[in-house]
Amino acid sequence: MRLSEQQTPCLVLDKGKVAKNCARLHERLARLGVNLRPHGKTAKNIDALRLSLAGQSGGITVSTLREAEYYFEQGVTDIVYAVGIAPVKLARACGLVERGLGLAVILDSVAQAQAVSAQAQQHSVTLPVLIEIDCDGHRSGVVPDDPALLEIGRLLDRLDGVALRGVLTHAGESYNCRDTECIKALAVQERDMAVRCAVTLRADGLQCPVVSVGSTPTAMFAEDLTGVTEVRAGVFVFFDLFMAGLGVCEVQDIAVSVLTSVIGHQKRKGWVITDAGWMALSRDRGTAGQALDQGYGLVCDLDGKPIPDLIVEAVNQEHGIVADRSGKDLDWAQFPVGSMLRVLPNHACAVGAMHDRYQVVDGGTEVVGVWERVNGW
Repeated sequence: MRLSEQQTPCLVLDKGKVAKNCARLHERLARLGVNLRPHGKTAKNIDALRLSLAGQSGGITVSTLREAEYYFEQGVTDIVYAVGIAPVKLARACGLVERGLGLAVILDSVAQAQAVSAQAQQHSVTLPVLIEIDCDGHRSGVVPDDPALLEIGRLLDRLDGVALRGVLTHAGESYNCRDTECIKALAVQERDMAVRCAVTLRADGLQCPVVSVGSTPTAMFAEDLTGVTEVRAGVFVFFDLFMAGLGVCEVQDIAVSVLTSVIGHQKRKGWVITDAGWMALSRDRGTAGQALDQGYGLVCDLDGKPIPDLIVEAVNQEHGIVADRSGKDLDWAQFPVGSMLRVLPNHACAVGAMHDRYQVVDGGTEVVGVWERVNGW
């Protein structure tokens, strides 16, 4: 079957680009002597994850327990759940450990540490724990000088049911950078603050074998990872327009797109109407704050080649409004009703969440497979 025969809208994945994107990061981190613990949140699919795991130690990262369950069912046995643990999820997490999954959780408070210990003891298991570090003021975590770092570390060392594994941080502020020098500087800051916290814990006699850092931007631009044991990244598998706007990738590296059909025209307004609205593309407008605003996505022809200056300007639930970003007249013969277009997304994770499977191609328009996604929490 070819893309032109697919029901629209649907999610298209170019596995050749996925393999190339994975190889690029693998080569970078190999030169830096650090293992990649790929994040499964972007692909939410075992086939794509296996490409990102090639040559790595086998451990992965997830953002939901549903992902952890799915990847465990697919044979992955070393997983870090990299969202601060909520007490309501602990029984489920412990159940996975009881079934044989090597699952580690993260936390940044005494209250969480006590909750993990209590639940783990009820299940007669031991949960490895990473202390979350705030390296850039972006989100959660403790800062290196916060007395809570040692307080949490010492508590984990003496409580039953938990085992201090190390520290983990995420340079989320790298997404707000405007140039690669900013990303490089954040990569240094991310590394230094995580390593500093590990040194503090070790100096207090605490075990801290893991120093985990990562975001796709900093992973792609870090130049020295001395003291780091693993890097986590996820969007690199597919990339997206936001990453291209940061200078992390080129538009031609983006491996995922939404296939959509032209269903009408509003010629007086310069609009092509498609059947891919925000239910297919998501409402993500991440590029709006970048130098080049890509609307709700960059429009390509059926072969995946970008059409200059054509973007999804607006979306309704099931309608996409395609127009020239500068308001220029369109060549209407290029967009007959029934013709198909592909839309590159602002955010690969967000657009993926709107779909349950990928129509897989390999550099062309022939569908060579269907890869199922796992969604939910």
